[in-house]
Amino acid sequence: MAVTEADHAHPTTDASSENRRDARILLTVLVALALWGVSIAIWGVPGLYIPALCLVPVMYVILILISRG
Repeated sequence: MAVTEADHAHPTTDASSENRRDARILLTVLVALALWGVSIAIWGVPGLYIPALCLVPVMYVILILISRG
């Protein structure tokens, strides 16, 4: 099986939309971590554990959704 130039001539739009989606997810995670770091710098230890405590119900919902398939 030989790969021709026509196979690589036009990349599919699915790959670029996946890259854009991945970049958006990564940016969201980085911004959330940066905001968490700022809250630690401003409020100290409560800035560390209160956001984590608030995310416990969110993680429960995510785990339930994962287990449901």
